[in-house]
Amino acid sequence: MENIMRDPRRIIARYCIESAIPPERAAEILAGEQSSGTFVRVPGETQELHERHGARIIDVRTLGETTPSLPSRSAPQMVTAAEIEVEFPMENVGSDLATALTAVAGNLFELEQLFACRLQSLVLPEEFIASHPGARFGTAGTRRLIGAGPGAMVGTIIKPNIGLREDAFRSIVKDLALASIDLIKDDELMTDPSYLPLETRVRIAAEEIDSAAQVTGRRTMYAFNITGDIAGLRRRHDLVVAAGGTCVMLTVPVMGIPALEYLRSFSEVPIHGHRGGLAASMRHPGLGISYVAWQQLARLAGADHLHVGGLGSKFYETDDEVAANIRALLTPLGTGEQVTPALSSAQNVFSPHPTWAAVQSSDLLMLAGGGIAAHPGGPARGVASLREAWEAAQAGVSLADAAREHPPLAEAVAAFSRSA
Repeated sequence: MENIMRDPRRIIARYCIESAIPPERAAEILAGEQSSGTFVRVPGETQELHERHGARIIDVRTLGETTPSLPSRSAPQMVTAAEIEVEFPMENVGSDLATALTAVAGNLFELEQLFACRLQSLVLPEEFIASHPGARFGTAGTRRLIGAGPGAMVGTIIKPNIGLREDAFRSIVKDLALASIDLIKDDELMTDPSYLPLETRVRIAAEEIDSAAQVTGRRTMYAFNITGDIAGLRRRHDLVVAAGGTCVMLTVPVMGIPALEYLRSFSEVPIHGHRGGLAASMRHPGLGISYVAWQQLARLAGADHLHVGGLGSKFYETDDEVAANIRALLTPLGTGEQVTPALSSAQNVFSPHPTWAAVQSSDLLMLAGGGIAAHPGGPARGVASLREAWEAAQAGVSLADAAREHPPLAEAVAAFSRSA
């Protein structure tokens, strides 16, 4: 009877842990902390309650002895590393994303018995996934709004990222829109400063994008950063939409998954999901949450584009890790539209070939700042060179051979070879 009462819908979380006690006992402590237990038995903590609501250990796999990754109250010379799988009944969290995240990635990181604790992966019940609509626009909707055909989309970031005044900002947007670039985005540091407020940026960008579309026949998408106080989120979104804007940007780790889900509930345009701040909980292999696990929650919350890092980038992730991030985003999840992986950080004409080789997909948005702005022929030739590099990669043509046929690509290869 007790087993029948337990919700058969299970959230399964896989962790890497380190402990000075047997891993099986450490896993039990983790499971109790994140469900029905505490450090001492309390009134009402019945066996029936444990049977129905307690997290359960599915598997413990010992990996061997190691030095501790993290500090704690004690300082053992060596600890035991292990992979564990824990199941949480969906009844504990319902379909709420914030509660689910609290269950699988809450106080467990603080447990003194754990000298490492990292959420590596999540398996979510179909009913949980189905309760969230996911991306409204995704890759297909983004292509439609831009007027872009198949192939990788090319975008850039306004640089300098802060400090620009109106005239300089207008000039940059004008040049990029006339270059037929697919997407321009604000930097995550650019929100609503007094010297160039969001309202001013929206007005100027709309004017220049409309004007350029009369020349190019394509309407560049601009991802306006509306990160800020939650109370003003809808006002900022509406400001963008009223001016004819076709994309808003949210720094998801800063605002939180619930803020993204709230924005998705009324957004009339694609949501460009920046991951600024995520590495604080992702970078150390012994702590936090992996991108592969986190991206599921961000997708269910409604992001249409999500940053994944970039191959050959200036950031810490290896190319294999970035490729795994991209593949995770391209794996179907629920009924929402396919999310667009946004590649960034030092992307240039040398990036498409290894990216294509690693993921075999061009349903991507490649954001190149210096890779476009630093092209010796200007932004238009910078955009052209990236598209030429992508076409060559997909066709199996080497970069050197393609450069002989395409002057913008040849100029970029020479320029970025010198700066490497």
